[in-house]
Amino acid sequence: MSRGIYGASTLHTYTKAGFGAPVRRGSRPAIVVVDLTRGFTEDSYPSGADLTGVVAATTRLIEAGRPADVPVIFTAIAYTEAESTGDSIAWLRKAPGLRELVEGSDAVAIDPRLPMRPGHDLLVVKKGASAFFGTHLGATLTALGCDTVVVCGATTSGCVRATAVDAVQSGFPVLVPQACVGDRADGPAEAALFDIQAKYGDVISLDDAIGYVSSPSGPTAPRTTRRAHS
Repeated sequence: MSRGIYGASTLHTYTKAGFGAPVRRGSRPAIVVVDLTRGFTEDSYPSGADLTGVVAATTRLIEAGRPADVPVIFTAIAYTEAESTGDSIAWLRKAPGLRELVEGSDAVAIDPRLPMRPGHDLLVVKKGASAFFGTHLGATLTALGCDTVVVCGATTSGCVRATAVDAVQSGFPVLVPQACVGDRADGPAEAALFDIQAKYGDVISLDDAIGYVSSPSGPTAPRTTRRAHS
């Protein structure tokens, strides 16, 4: 962990507490693309921001993993009309802007700039922040023989962080390529990246992630990379 936005005192506190050790990478990673739907990647939607750079970086990562047959799993938040207009989803009472994410709408469509392959890549539809909560993602990863999760997507401080937490709690080492995650504001994103790096996974460069998914070679300690957030 480098000094980053919180300074030497915070770094010392976290290091003394024993946080920030590198994860051990497995030989069968999966790329989990969290909620890069139009409702999050386009700023014309109330829930969205311009995540053009994140989409481009994630595209590079996915394409790098194709020759090695790295599984790619996309997720999308989508609610039925009854869920979006009613009171059955507690999260929507706290975050009513997400009520626009209705099944079948353009807002919940995977960003068309991403190289999703229908009939090959999987799609997990969820109702909450974590891609694991209330879904079959954990079972799917186990069935595919995956031993490491590379988390991309949006938002860094919301669904990406929640997915990283649940991934490690489900037994999967977590890698988060910083260029492949995005948010609506820098402050919450930086805080989330610091927290992920300290407690749940490794926040790494895009080049490091591309090198790993291109040729996963078994459990290794990650290379040291620059991390602006920690």
